[in-house]
Amino acid sequence: MLPLNGSVFMPSVFTLIGIPGLESVQCWIGIPFCAMYIIAVVGNSLIIVIVKNENSLHMPMYIFLAMLAATDIALSTCILPKMLGIFWFNMPEIYFDACLLQMGLIHSFQATESGVLLAMALDRYVAICNPLRHSTFFSRKLLTYIGVAVTLRPIILTIPSLLLIKCRLRLYRTTIVAHSYCEHMAIVKLAAEDVRVNKIYGLFVAFTILGFDIIFITLSYVQIFITVFQLPEKEARFKAFNTCIAHICVFLQFYLLAFFSFFTHRFGSHIPKYIHILLSSLYLLVPPFLNPIVYGVKTKQIRDNVLKMLCTKQSS
Repeated sequence: MLPLNGSVFMPSVFTLIGIPGLESVQCWIGIPFCAMYIIAVVGNSLIIVIVKNENSLHMPMYIFLAMLAATDIALSTCILPKMLGIFWFNMPEIYFDACLLQMGLIHSFQATESGVLLAMALDRYVAICNPLRHSTFFSRKLLTYIGVAVTLRPIILTIPSLLLIKCRLRLYRTTIVAHSYCEHMAIVKLAAEDVRVNKIYGLFVAFTILGFDIIFITLSYVQIFITVFQLPEKEARFKAFNTCIAHICVFLQFYLLAFFSFFTHRFGSHIPKYIHILLSSLYLLVPPFLNPIVYGVKTKQIRDNVLKMLCTKQSS
C-alpha cells in the first residue's frame, strides 16, 4: 500500500471497527445477534427439509417459501460470522476483494429475497383472483424461469456496482470502515475520488429492485383485497384472507426495515452513527430470524409437519 498525500492507494486490507460508539459493549451485542442467527438457520433449514420431504407441499406457494428460507440462510451467513469475529475475537481486518465479495453477496441475496417475495405475491394473486388457472399458470417450467430470473437479476445489477468500486476508486482517505460489515456506501465514502457515479448507480439499483418489486406487490394485494371483499360468503373471505396474513407480515417486515434503514442512512445525518449501523444490521438479521417463526405459526401445513417431526423424535 503506497501512501499518497495522506491517502492510501489500492488498499489490500480494510479494517471494520464494528459499531462506532458501542465498542465497549459489542461483545454483549453479539449474543442476541448470534441467537437470532442460530434460530434463523435452524428454522429456515427446517422449512426446507419439510417442503422437500412432504410431497403434499410440492406446490408453488411452498416452493417459493423454501426458496425464501434458503435465501435467508445465505443472507444472514454473509454477515454474521465476520461480525462475531469483530465483536468477540478482535478480528476486524478483511481483504479488499473479500470485502467486495461480501458486499456483492449481501446485495444479491437482498435482491433475491425481494424477487421471491414478488413471486409469492403473484402466486397469491393468481390463486385468489383466478383460482381455476392457478395450476396451469404456475407450471414447473414457469417456476424454473422464476427461479432463474430472481437469481440472475441481482447478479446482473450488482456486478457493475462492484466493478465501479474495483476499477474507478483507487485512492482512499483511510482503510478504517466505520461499520460492522462491508456496506456499499460505507466503502464508497472512504474514497478520495469522485464517487458520484457510484452513488447514483447504487440508488438506481436500490430503486430498480426494491421500488419495482414493492409497487407490483402492492398492486397485487390491492387486487387481492378487492377480490376477497367481493366474495359472497364470510367464511370464504376469512379463509382467503387468512392465507395471505403470513405473506403480508413478511412483506411488511422486510420492506419497512429496508426503507427505514435506507432513509435514515442517507438523510438522517443528525442520528448517531451507531443507530445507522444497528438498523442496517437488524435489517439483514431480523427477516431471516422472523420469517420461519411467522410461517411456522400462521401456516397450518408447516406447523403440523413440525409437530409431526417433534412427536416422531420423542416417540423414538
